[in-house]
Amino acid sequence: MLIDTHCHLNDSKAFPDPDSTLAEAHKAGVARVIVVGVDAEDGSRAIELAERYEGVYAIVGWHPNYAANYTPAGLQRIEAMLRHPKVVALGEIGLDLHWQYATLEQQERALCDQLELATEAGKPVVFHCREAYPELLDILERRPRFPYLFHCFAGGSADAERARALDSYFGVDGPITYKKSTHLRGIVASLPRDRIVVETDSPYLTPEPLRGKRNEPANVAIVNAALAGVLGISAVECAVVTSANAERFFKL
Repeated sequence: MLIDTHCHLNDSKAFPDPDSTLAEAHKAGVARVIVVGVDAEDGSRAIELAERYEGVYAIVGWHPNYAANYTPAGLQRIEAMLRHPKVVALGEIGLDLHWQYATLEQQERALCDQLELATEAGKPVVFHCREAYPELLDILERRPRFPYLFHCFAGGSADAERARALDSYFGVDGPITYKKSTHLRGIVASLPRDRIVVETDSPYLTPEPLRGKRNEPANVAIVNAALAGVLGISAVECAVVTSANAERFFKL
């Protein structure tokens, strides 16, 4: 059975009927789904879904693209949410130098505050990083070793090597199926198999051959099949490996 380790089922516009979305996921062999918040309000919605459905878990944190609205009061809300029994990690946090909806200073403040919080709470950390891997890794390499997962990893070979040196995990999703992603597939093939998990980031990053449609947790089966091809193993073996990795990282 598969685990979608990163989706945004709490996006009510994209997923107005979570019942049917989860039913389709179960038909596709997805046993568990982890819903990710981007700020305090979004994290609350993720927890509501985790409370409503068996096999659904939550990740809460302050996304770098929303860091302009980050406040100490918001951090206190995140801290309280981390005590919920179905919250399995802090995230998605990090740096984003592509969109720059928040200044680098604002993003770094939110990032560093939350890294401290994760340490205090003993929760693993899920990162969002876009066009900022050297900057993020510089920060992490100055800190004590901690359980990290790079969601939708899209860095280069040098970034992957630095992340591997931190014993990080790597999230693989729709882009591994894209024709132009030859370099990404090469990097993923070089990663330790016990550090790879599959995800959808739905409703975003729809895999081939469904691009142009809304992504959903059921499509993690497509990602798993593509990853299996990259690793040279069967889809069943890939599901076993990636699910075991997710269970270990998130302590499911």
